[in-house]
Amino acid sequence: MALNQNQMTTGEVRLSYAHLYEPYSNNGGEPKYSVTVLMPKSDTAAKARLDAAVQYTTQKGIAEKWNGVQPPVLALPVYDGDGVRPNGEQFGAECRGHWVFTASSRNPVQLVDAGMNPIMQKGELYSGCYARVCISMFAYNSNGKRGIGFGLEAVQKLRDGDPLGGGVSVADAFGGAPSAQSAPMFYPGGAPAVDPITGLPL
Repeated sequence: MALNQNQMTTGEVRLSYAHLYEPYSNNGGEPKYSVTVLMPKSDTAAKARLDAAVQYTTQKGIAEKWNGVQPPVLALPVYDGDGVRPNGEQFGAECRGHWVFTASSRNPVQLVDAGMNPIMQKGELYSGCYARVCISMFAYNSNGKRGIGFGLEAVQKLRDGDPLGGGVSVADAFGGAPSAQSAPMFYPGGAPAVDPITGLPL
């Protein structure tokens, strides 16, 4: 079944701030399943699909949400990783060369591996791994704010990557080559406290 015009699937992206197993509340808001997506600027085909879905959703918003007029300032959650965050701070080094956006869902989302098998083990998808992400877009008019929001539909893990947020791999922590089953450590609440001497999690 083909995607709707307000939906798109990325190419290979890197995941950040991944909260895919338990809903997470940001700044006291409604808990949601969410992930920040780092989409390479070199993937111009994916950016074209993203732009087309945004344009379609904008036209629907004009017709259905914004009384026939496009807002002069339209909130769009896509940021240039080489620029600054909305609060004026620089993005992290991992965001350089990427478009950055966050998608979320009130309900659990489908998580599958590269072979389309459901991912059952918590921690298999983590901040720093590489995946494809399917999102849907919607127009909103809420509390004086008008814009486009990104809903999270499904995530497909493609391969492992260095954990973001201070995590370490088993090989880095204990030395030697990891076994075939080993995977980067995952910390659902972000990086744990670290011993300043050893550098290992407390």
